[in-house]
Amino acid sequence: MASHSAARSTLAPLVRRPSFLAFWAGQGVSQVGVQLGQLALPVLAVSLLGARELDLGVLNAASMAAFLVVGLPAGAWVDRWLKRRTMIKADVVRMAAMLAVPILWWAGALEMWHLFVVAAIVGIATVFFDVAYQSYIPLLVDRELVADANGKLEATAQTARLAGPALGGFLLTVVTAPLLFAGEAAGYLVSALCLARVRDTETLRQRAAGSRLPAEIREGAAFVVSHPLIRRIVASTAVGNLFSSVVYVLMPLVTLRELGLGPVGLGIMLSVGSVGGVIGALAAPHLAVRLGEGPLLPLGLMVGGAAVVLFPLALSVGSGPLALVLLSVGDFFMSFGVIVYNVLQVSMRQRVCPPRLLGRMNASIRCVVWGVMPIGSLIGGGLGAELGIAPTLWIGIVGMVLSCLPVAIGPFFRMRRLPDGEDD
Repeated sequence: MASHSAARSTLAPLVRRPSFLAFWAGQGVSQVGVQLGQLALPVLAVSLLGARELDLGVLNAASMAAFLVVGLPAGAWVDRWLKRRTMIKADVVRMAAMLAVPILWWAGALEMWHLFVVAAIVGIATVFFDVAYQSYIPLLVDRELVADANGKLEATAQTARLAGPALGGFLLTVVTAPLLFAGEAAGYLVSALCLARVRDTETLRQRAAGSRLPAEIREGAAFVVSHPLIRRIVASTAVGNLFSSVVYVLMPLVTLRELGLGPVGLGIMLSVGSVGGVIGALAAPHLAVRLGEGPLLPLGLMVGGAAVVLFPLALSVGSGPLALVLLSVGDFFMSFGVIVYNVLQVSMRQRVCPPRLLGRMNASIRCVVWGVMPIGSLIGGGLGAELGIAPTLWIGIVGMVLSCLPVAIGPFFRMRRLPDGEDD
């Protein structure tokens, strides 16, 4: 087992590794581009194409449906392929899809269904990228550096989420929303180029004679189901993601239509939320030392779920600075708590899983915890149209709070340290 002193001295080894630095830089730039696109998408849909509640539900569902449809086989395929090459190909596909939006807009042909198709294509490519990405970190750095690498990558991603919406909100005052999609495409290009500079020692896995895809998928799923801690984490994360999708699919309408805060207000809310994510990613290792890794994991999820109560309260105070403050503070603490939770649970999963199962383990989990998100988006869009936005937000919030139960009533509060691999 790696010692605590070794874990605390991991900064220098990582920053001296050119391949990790190239990987880190590429993902940082890519995340800025992703944030530009994620701000532009609802602004384009609501402000230029007149999207309503159900339209946003379908749009979000299209972007996430791939995790439910191809999530499981993607893990088995990624375990058969070279992961760095898989990520490069996924970046190229996402870049091409994003460039289609400004081209169609320039031609005067852009319609809502085009956004559904683009979102679905990007979603499929993202499934393969994300499964390969989470499986690649233990292959790029030593096991004792995995948590530190995840913390750095997550902090950078959250910093990009801070800069991206603020930059996007400013740009939307001088350019139209479709042009921001070109910025997201540029981010994918930079990611692919940086990945091309990374060097690793990964080789193609030798498949057992007669091995078949369904059997390989079952092996990855069986590992997830058989691990008592991962099983609880999957349950909490899935329920939380289902109900957070109910809430967040409506937030563009809350900020842009109901409160009239405009793209700048939406950008400010997302940026403040990202500050919470950055602080959460940086604070997670230090809080784990003081509070223990086990107790911190459910506590992070509890903080994230409770913070979203401020969203419907913002609706009740009406348009103005106070509403923006409530939205921003809620998103800040939601991001803080969820990122602390994610840094701990993802690092534990990567450490305890045998390398040959990493892709299938991550894909099995993603299929469940991300596969529920298109369902939540459709539920949120449908309920928002039928019941109204405020009642739907409260339904989502109750579900998010209840999602803490599988990890809150489990053994985590009794565990000073989470499992650290086969030698635990």
